[in-house]
Amino acid sequence: MTLLAYDRYCDEIAHQVAELRTVVTSGADLSAKVPTCPDWTLEQLVLHMGGVLRWVEVLVRTRAEEDVRDEDIPRGDGPETTGDAAELDAWLAEAGDLVVRALREAGPDAKVWSWAGMLGSGFWARRMTHEITVHRADATLAAGLPYEVAPDIAADAIDEWLQLVGPAGERGEMERPLAAGRSLHLHATDTAPELRAEWLVEGTEQGVTWRRGHEKADVALRGPLTSLLLVFYRRLPLDGSGLEVLGDRQLLEFWLERATFG
Repeated sequence: MTLLAYDRYCDEIAHQVAELRTVVTSGADLSAKVPTCPDWTLEQLVLHMGGVLRWVEVLVRTRAEEDVRDEDIPRGDGPETTGDAAELDAWLAEAGDLVVRALREAGPDAKVWSWAGMLGSGFWARRMTHEITVHRADATLAAGLPYEVAPDIAADAIDEWLQLVGPAGERGEMERPLAAGRSLHLHATDTAPELRAEWLVEGTEQGVTWRRGHEKADVALRGPLTSLLLVFYRRLPLDGSGLEVLGDRQLLEFWLERATFG
């Protein structure tokens, strides 16, 4: 597995924050429910994302050796006024600036606590990139706005998800999403060959293993990379996504229902 450059993650966090801010200031109804996160309104989703960015900023800036308390995160609960798009936008912009600055100052190898057991600022740069990439999809879907993501970021988001799901299954934190001996294949059809945007996921007695490549599987999901990403993260339904399913559809549906953690 090849990670993207650390500076690429930092740049992308800044870009994704800017893109999410355009949703906040688009005139979208901040009180509207988010279809893909039905417990949240659009405002609550943005508050969650900005709060997470501020939490990670504190972790990285202080080189935390354990989790930090909510009360130790400056302005972690949002702006003073609720329902105000301008204040929410300014608060989110500040959160993005703070976390990107902290990550750049730390560099890729600083030791920092994480819930995944990966002790490093590099983990958080990557995790925040994909956290906001996917939550921006939630926001754009709620606001009825178009969504695009760079191919290298979309492919790396799938890599990271698979990297996190495998150990979660081994630790018993989720129901086994893929039985031993079963397999699924993801195939992006609209990317340059050098991106190698294909994945083979296999179930084992211990959990899930995966690798990039074009290989036979019990079921294959094929189509544009962005749609592949959003279906894989359960942000788009399988039906109506424009993706092609070849093989054991029930196996794929079983995976999509259970491949989660935390």
